[in-house]
Amino acid sequence: MFPFRDHNPSRHTPYVTWALIAVNVLVFISYYGLFSDERALANFFFTYGLVPAAAEPTTFVTSMFLHGGFMHLAGNMLFLYVFGDNLEDNMGHVKYLMFYLASGFAAAGAQFMSDPGSTVPMVGASGAIAGVMGGYLLLYPKARVDVLIIIVILIRIIPIPAWIVLGAWFGIQLVQGASMPTSGGGVAYWAHAGGFAAGLVMTIPVWLRLGGTDYWHRTKGTPPHPETHYRRVKTGIPTVRRRR
Repeated sequence: MFPFRDHNPSRHTPYVTWALIAVNVLVFISYYGLFSDERALANFFFTYGLVPAAAEPTTFVTSMFLHGGFMHLAGNMLFLYVFGDNLEDNMGHVKYLMFYLASGFAAAGAQFMSDPGSTVPMVGASGAIAGVMGGYLLLYPKARVDVLIIIVILIRIIPIPAWIVLGAWFGIQLVQGASMPTSGGGVAYWAHAGGFAAGLVMTIPVWLRLGGTDYWHRTKGTPPHPETHYRRVKTGIPTVRRRR
């Protein structure tokens, strides 16, 4: 199952979300040539990634903008694109940027505490993006998220409530983190879980400002504005029609 879009249009242009995507892509391009030299790439990640056993304060920031490959980058940026714009809508550009960076710090801290003696560099924006997902879950638990399901040759797009998609994702991080408490098999599960939890907690003031449980009752957990509608044309390729 792969979530790739939601039915929750943003009311304003998500400049910060777009800028974060652009920065991550440009940073990746800047060191892409190192992928042809395994030793040089390893040295680069040891210098700018977060290595818990020899952590430098600056690497808590730089590690957020590094990725271990094209698919790592593409998956993270897709999740940021899907879930980031709505949080930016509610928080405002500056507060959202601070929220994103704080989620990344919390994620890095969680991974550091889970295995402080690790010499494996942690890289990726997924911890910060997990914070965005946690905040999204609190504000829009029943927003519809389109999930691409691929079973051998069967391909289907199914809309699923956000609480199922994001709750299942968070649960997987906890289970995998508990079963692989040290290296994590190359995946920073505790960074994901820590970022998600931090993002949810940091979104509580926004949720309270909107009315808390009364906001949930008013909206029934769905976006408080008309949702995006997708329709199929004759070619079978989904196209977007946004109601305003």
